[in-house]
Amino acid sequence: MMEEERCVVMFPYRYVEYLAHFHGTRDYFECHEVLEEHWKETEPHNRDSVWVLLIQLAVSLYHFRRKNYKGAGILVNKTISKISRNEDQLKELGIDPHELERLTLLTKKRIENNSNYISLYLPLTDQALLQETKDLCKKWNVSFWNQSNLKDTKLVHKHKNR
Repeated sequence: MMEEERCVVMFPYRYVEYLAHFHGTRDYFECHEVLEEHWKETEPHNRDSVWVLLIQLAVSLYHFRRKNYKGAGILVNKTISKISRNEDQLKELGIDPHELERLTLLTKKRIENNSNYISLYLPLTDQALLQETKDLCKKWNVSFWNQSNLKDTKLVHKHKNR
């Protein structure tokens, strides 16, 4: 049985992986890799896709954590612009779109003020999805809703290690 077929909840396995990286490993680079693959298989020409929104959110946090405020600002603005257009899709993915917008706007202010990075939490509303994500984090031996380790330079500057 393929890994993707073992997902208990009715969400794409790569999405659950994305959430486990987003909240557990805080590997935003890997968030991008995992979800980009899914996006290219499902909606490759839709730049307004909910998958692109989630990818851009992860990449904006990757840049923010590295203190690349310009890159983070560009991508967080693109993320914000897609939230209202994807409200129904976000709800279907077990994310509260209004809370996501509020949290993303707070992150945008932190970026604009060149503030220190703080990990963002996606406002998950689906309890089965939340449990599936926690289970995957446990399988990976990482804490769920972990704060990012800013001293882990291999993680913070992962694109340089490719």
